[in-house]
Amino acid sequence: MKKPQHKPANPCFSSGPTSKRPGWKLSNLETENLGRSHRAKGAKTRLQKVIDDSKKLLGIPEDYLLGIVPASDTGAFEMAMWTMLGQRGVDVLTWESFGSGWLTDINKQLKLPDVRAFSAEYGALPDLGEVDSVSRDVIFTWNGTTSGVKVANGDWISSDRQGLTFCDATSAIFAMDLPWPKLDVVTWSWQKVLGGEAAHGMLCLSPQAVARLESYTPEWPLPKIFRLVKAGKLNRGIFAGSTINTPSMLAVEDQLDALSWAEASGGLAGLIGRSEANLNRISTWVSKTDWVDFLAENPATVSNTSICLKITDPWFTGQDEDSQRAIIKKIVTSLENEGVAYDIGGYRDAPPGIRIWGGGTIEAGDLVALTSWLDWAWSEAR
Repeated sequence: MKKPQHKPANPCFSSGPTSKRPGWKLSNLETENLGRSHRAKGAKTRLQKVIDDSKKLLGIPEDYLLGIVPASDTGAFEMAMWTMLGQRGVDVLTWESFGSGWLTDINKQLKLPDVRAFSAEYGALPDLGEVDSVSRDVIFTWNGTTSGVKVANGDWISSDRQGLTFCDATSAIFAMDLPWPKLDVVTWSWQKVLGGEAAHGMLCLSPQAVARLESYTPEWPLPKIFRLVKAGKLNRGIFAGSTINTPSMLAVEDQLDALSWAEASGGLAGLIGRSEANLNRISTWVSKTDWVDFLAENPATVSNTSICLKITDPWFTGQDEDSQRAIIKKIVTSLENEGVAYDIGGYRDAPPGIRIWGGGTIEAGDLVALTSWLDWAWSEAR
């Protein structure tokens, strides 16, 4: 097979950090707050603007709180677990590596006594109907970044909850429609769907989550960066532009640039539309390609952001895992060397395969160009 002539204009298809928005330039960012204290009036105003613009764009309910916290999505989610879990039993859903990580935290670090795990292999979802979202806390990822499997909707979550729902939405936010009234704790990071910079997390709390924080004190000690409560009351400054530790003001400006672009691109509906159009481009190629398929088994759960593909050709599936991984590496390396696609190998814990980011910062035309190169790389790898 001959090399395709047309390359993607943007070869950045990593699933995190993800591609910058179309037209991004460092020179577009405001710099007047660089070198200033993050507690100075101007800097604090910019931090508050990230919160306000995010809430508006996402349609977060008015009575929900949103704050900027340390250590990316991992920091935000662990902060939530460490400060709020333990009051009641918890159901944990795992179907890929990050959900499995939260279960490990709960069992081996927090060592909670009443834990039920509902697990599925890569490509599938657990039986959501078995989850008790009425009387127990629930831990889950909305979109499995390393498996390309998402929950289709929130119908399985009770509207009359005594427990809290904790949702890791880092690869779903800004690309999927979330049922906010059914979610009590939602976390994400800047470097995922909008292509921001790393190390900053977002923590969104429902009134029920705030009530938990103010009425329950966990038995274990909390490090400073996890402390959301002072003298029995929520530290509301965290949700009004103050931060627990020092943020990068350059990253703040980068996030504001991404939010501005998102609003100009049609807001949340526009972002979801761009991402779904990207998945459609990949789906069209998959439907006419005999060597590849989605890792997700159910079409309703195929992720439109972290698009995970498996190779179905008998020549490939008949080989052992080490050989399969070597073939994937050959495909990935050849496309990187050609300047066509960067960072599209499947996650290290996932089955051998390809993972392509399809969030809203990716242009659909670049994905169409990539598919031709994938066919070429496959023919070369055989």
